[in-house]
Amino acid sequence: MEIYRPMTAFDVDAVYNIEVEAFSVPWTYEAIKGELVNPKAIYIVAEIDDIVRGYAGLWQIIDEGYITNIAVDDAFRHRGIGYELVKKLEVIGREKGIDRFTLEVRESNDAAIGLYKKMGFEVCGKRINFYDRPKEDAIIMWLN
Repeated sequence: MEIYRPMTAFDVDAVYNIEVEAFSVPWTYEAIKGELVNPKAIYIVAEIDDIVRGYAGLWQIIDEGYITNIAVDDAFRHRGIGYELVKKLEVIGREKGIDRFTLEVRESNDAAIGLYKKMGFEVCGKRINFYDRPKEDAIIMWLN
């Protein structure tokens, strides 16, 4: 059974492991743990059969939501979990007064860009050399 719920301190190990698997320059364990006490942060996890298999985070900046990270356990990708995580963040954000959402995505990540476009995000710019390992531009996307 899939459950989407707020991230807790008990989830930090699993979230960190997914983060390390998914990103070439992952957030530190301490940074992830710190999001639990960040008053601007909203983090949710996807739990499948009592195991965290994905997570997504958002920072609320007045009426805008900055999506920080979305990642799904490699063995559970392409099952709609990322889509559900983003949709749930959007719902939670709108309940908190957020009316616009933004994110950056690697220019080469066609699957993620396609997902975000399917969800209504639009390409609005580029950040040159935003990512490391490898060095790559980021596409800036907005959902209004």
